[in-house]
Amino acid sequence: MKSAVKRNPWAWVPTLYFGQGIPYFTAMTLALVMYKNTGFSNTEIAFYTSWLYLPWVIKPLWAPVVDMFGTKRRWVVALQAAIAVALALVAFTTHLPAFFQVSLAVLWLMAFSSATHDIAADGFYMLGLSQKQQAAFVGVRSTFYRLANITGQGVLVALSGILIRETGDARVAWAVIFALLGAVFAILAVYHFFMLPHPVQDHAVRTAGTGTGEFFTAFVSFFRKDGILTILGFLLLFRLGESQLLKMVVPFLLDPVDQGGLGLDNTQVGVVYGTVGVIALTVGGLLGGFLIARYGLKRCLWPMALIIHLPDLVFVYLSMAQPQNIVVIGAAMAVEQFGYGLGFTSYMMFMIMVADGEHKTAHYAMCTGLMALGMMVPQMASGYLQQMLGYQHFFIWVCLATIPAFIMTALVKVDPAFGRE
Repeated sequence: MKSAVKRNPWAWVPTLYFGQGIPYFTAMTLALVMYKNTGFSNTEIAFYTSWLYLPWVIKPLWAPVVDMFGTKRRWVVALQAAIAVALALVAFTTHLPAFFQVSLAVLWLMAFSSATHDIAADGFYMLGLSQKQQAAFVGVRSTFYRLANITGQGVLVALSGILIRETGDARVAWAVIFALLGAVFAILAVYHFFMLPHPVQDHAVRTAGTGTGEFFTAFVSFFRKDGILTILGFLLLFRLGESQLLKMVVPFLLDPVDQGGLGLDNTQVGVVYGTVGVIALTVGGLLGGFLIARYGLKRCLWPMALIIHLPDLVFVYLSMAQPQNIVVIGAAMAVEQFGYGLGFTSYMMFMIMVADGEHKTAHYAMCTGLMALGMMVPQMASGYLQQMLGYQHFFIWVCLATIPAFIMTALVKVDPAFGRE
């Protein structure tokens, strides 16, 4: 047991956060590409895949259960095994007559398991490492989460394109992809069963001061914060335009030119959006963190609000010009994703500022739930709006939908010293 407690964090932190990222990007991107490849409309895809966000919206409601029953270690391993089963089951649904409905149900169960896994993994990270180690490995966990992003949105989407060309059947290709993902998660579950440490503090917490009573106290105190209506407006509306854009990027890239898209195949999408775009997103996020640490959130908020939203105009250009040069498309993706990564750091720091106080863990979970709600609802309508307006007018609408973000940015109050080193 003693050696297990002293397990080198490099042996489990990277794999834990790589495993945290994969199911999220499966729900947010891979499912969308799979349904697009198998002939479903943008309206259907956007509406139904947006429901996969729901577990992340409501996960604060059952976060106390993870504390109250079992250890975080057991939760992590059990949930990774459950995710492995769900991913493998998707592979078996691809040739069913009710493929769309059955696969969505399985993916929703995977999303529920993944959201719960997030709670357990983040809790285990704090229990398994000292405060000094937590600070030292925060960059490591972020890096491997981003690698999961590149794997999900880049490598696997590109691989699906190769498999579609080789097999001539998109459903076979996606069955292979999900079977592969299921195998990876089965390996992760077994690996973590043996490699995760056994922290002494990792035990069920069911004392009078914690659990559901404490949760409701934290819940009520969140909604009693000064300026809560403005805070809620900012959290829910800051990404109103961006959320709709994110859901329609992949369909736009994949749709043929005569339907207003760019006519790329999966492999090209995996490169320009899932690899080049994610690298630019990561670089933007790193720069955003540096700038806020140097100048503070208050000075950075307005510039970053502009930086995250103005690059949406890139898609207005792409939808009008419909360039076929992959370098031009990749550069446009890099510009938009860099702006998104840089600007989004201000939103993350705003949530940290709001959560600061006695119940910071619970309040931050509520902020992330509201963030997910602000993404889910607009995305549900995005496919219908795109099909009604066409890509050109839809992307113009997206730019107009950023106006509430600027209004809320003008209204929120930020401590000038917050965020500075």
